[in-house]
Amino acid sequence: MIAATRRRLGGGAKRAGVGLRRRRLVARVRLESFTRRVDRAVDRQLVRAWPPIARFGHRLRARARHWERWAGRRLRPAARLLFRGLARFERALLRGRALAVRAATRASAVLTPERAVCLTILGVAACLGVAQFVDYSAVQIGARGYAGLPGASAPTVDPETAGAAHAYLLLPVAALAAALALAVLRNGRRRGLGRVVFALGALSLAVVLLVDLPAGLDAGELSSRFSGASAVLLDGFYAQIAAAAGLMLGGLLLVYRPRARKPSLARTQGGRRRARTLFVRKQGGRPRTPPDDGLQRPAATMRGRA
Repeated sequence: MIAATRRRLGGGAKRAGVGLRRRRLVARVRLESFTRRVDRAVDRQLVRAWPPIARFGHRLRARARHWERWAGRRLRPAARLLFRGLARFERALLRGRALAVRAATRASAVLTPERAVCLTILGVAACLGVAQFVDYSAVQIGARGYAGLPGASAPTVDPETAGAAHAYLLLPVAALAAALALAVLRNGRRRGLGRVVFALGALSLAVVLLVDLPAGLDAGELSSRFSGASAVLLDGFYAQIAAAAGLMLGGLLLVYRPRARKPSLARTQGGRRRARTLFVRKQGGRPRTPPDDGLQRPAATMRGRA
């Protein structure tokens, strides 16, 4: 009885599996038939819609060609003028570039770096000389009371020129620096004179910092006569510092700027010999007529070779 029951249970499971596969097969067949019907319906609609779409495309292309011809007839003269103007502008730019290149080439031949440094030293020396007659220090009275007032500043009294603080010692220094710059322009001895210019700049800076700075920050008797009186440094002080630094920098440029070396005769002849050797190797032997390398040979050597 137990065996018969097992056989009946196994037969029911097998029949259930067959029914499930059959239902899946039927569902797949129905789905395929539905998709075929949808595909045919879509194809029929596309076939019906294609002729209007094609006619619309033809009309659109014809309208576009019409508007293109219309716009071309009306915009062609303006475009012609525009491109002619651009061409003329380009030619003008090219001519300006050529002029600028020629001008820069000629200016570089005249205004060499060494001459530019010397002219800069001349300008700095002139600035140092002019700064001696400019106020470098004054005394402000009541500066704290004007701290929160926009557009208002404390009154200044007792201004003092820069040269008066050190008895106009920097005037001959500026004149000597200008003379040395002119000497470098004339004879080209820039290394030794550049060291002297640097020393003059260092001397000017030392005078400004050791003499002018303490004297400029000293209010003197005005501090006791007025409350809130304080000494301030003006533009002349900073002009002197800038001029002294410029002299030092110009002297360093004169000393350490390397001079362009001309190629020596031995190096030139060695390079030409190597070039001639390479030429002979490429030709496969010694040529009868040596290449024209610009060397001047003695007449006896030339007769011996001939």
